[in-house]
Amino acid sequence: MAGIGFELKKLFQKRGLAATAKAYGYAGVICTGPMLLGIVLLVGIAFICDHTGATRHNRELLNCMITYTLLASLTVTSFFSMVVTRYIADMLYEERHEAVLSSFWGSTAILLLVGGIMYGIFLLFSGINLIDQFLCLEFFGELIVTWNAMSYLTAIKDYKGILISFITAVAVSLLVGFLLILIGIPHVEALMIAVTIGYGIMLLWDVTLLYRYFPQREISAFFFLRWVDQFLPLAFTGLFTNIGLFAHLVIMWCGPIRVHVQGLFYGAPYHDVPAMIAYLTILITTVNFVVSVEVNFYPKYRNYYSLFNDKGEIKDILQAGNEMRKVLNMELKYTALKQLLTTALAISIGQLLLTYLPLGFNDLMEGYFRTLCVGYGLYAIANTMMLILLYFTDYKGALFATGMFAACTTTFTCVSLFFPQVYYGFGFLLGSAVFFLICTLRLGYFIKKLPYYILSVQPIVAEDKTGFFTRLGCFLEEKIERGDKLEKI
Repeated sequence: MAGIGFELKKLFQKRGLAATAKAYGYAGVICTGPMLLGIVLLVGIAFICDHTGATRHNRELLNCMITYTLLASLTVTSFFSMVVTRYIADMLYEERHEAVLSSFWGSTAILLLVGGIMYGIFLLFSGINLIDQFLCLEFFGELIVTWNAMSYLTAIKDYKGILISFITAVAVSLLVGFLLILIGIPHVEALMIAVTIGYGIMLLWDVTLLYRYFPQREISAFFFLRWVDQFLPLAFTGLFTNIGLFAHLVIMWCGPIRVHVQGLFYGAPYHDVPAMIAYLTILITTVNFVVSVEVNFYPKYRNYYSLFNDKGEIKDILQAGNEMRKVLNMELKYTALKQLLTTALAISIGQLLLTYLPLGFNDLMEGYFRTLCVGYGLYAIANTMMLILLYFTDYKGALFATGMFAACTTTFTCVSLFFPQVYYGFGFLLGSAVFFLICTLRLGYFIKKLPYYILSVQPIVAEDKTGFFTRLGCFLEEKIERGDKLEKI
């Protein structure tokens, strides 16, 4: 039994339960920032266009170029985001800080290569001029580095620095864009140049924060790929969450309310604008989740697992489990209540305030806004429960829930196109409702049988999984080593 206890303790350490738990919550907040930043940027650009005589076509083309680039970069980085979060937590738990920074550059290089090729092909046939293609691709590359850096910045917890970088990026983009327009540069090129400058500053700021915190050592930049094979469900969980969130926007660009802007760029402003504003309603719940988990739930969670590691008595384990469940239920109820109040407030008061903004809201857009507010509210609560599943390493449950979320939002939105336009927002609402239902049932079932999953389902001896990504990492490492040897010769 002593040997089994030792292996069990090693398993907890290898899986980094204590180190990883809060990381998923922090990642949830940080990942909300990109879309919030994009929304603020688009509103600011719309304001500048309205007051500098930009044509409607230029304004719509700018919105499409920025929105397409934002969504493309978020989709590409979503595959690595949760796996990288897991890798960082494990490295910090094992006090191998020197292995973190190299993985940032390794993951960034892969994302830039794969994402750059795919988005570059799209831009090549997009129907915009060569200068705009170059600016979009430059913007895409900056976003890849920035969003990937966000996963690493969760370990630093320098939220003040992150917030300043966000504000600086938007402020510089809008200020430089206005000045470039004043000196006579066309609106599209002026504002795209300004955006690349603003986000370039944000990129440098974030990378500087990483270099301040993590030591720089000559360690394989692709070692983290072993974690992709080891925790492949996490990679697809991040990807499916992203697809579930944004698929309905892309589908609307192909529906009856779409507007053809130029080439392959389409938009659906009647749906896109309400969706962007409704997305903001989840911010309070996302921030509240981290705060409540940090203060109330995490100490109970850590104590419960510590008793397994430190040979606690059965009665102490049972008592700690009951206390953890009680706190978790209370925090989830408070989170749901706060989101409910936020959604109700947004529908009642926010709808009135939106009429004073230069967004051109009409009755159809107001209907979309109400529907999508409810949909994003359900998503926010379901996503909270999904992150709790990740706390308990229920990766299969989280994968199934997010997979159904992506499939249902996509399917229901496509089906809604066969109904009157007033029902278009219900595709995302129904998909979020399915996501909420699955997460609720899965979390309730998993919590009831938590000791079983800890002691019986987990393997006694930790298993190392190798696959395509591990072989890819070894291949890239060999190529780099050969290149270094040739340079020395």
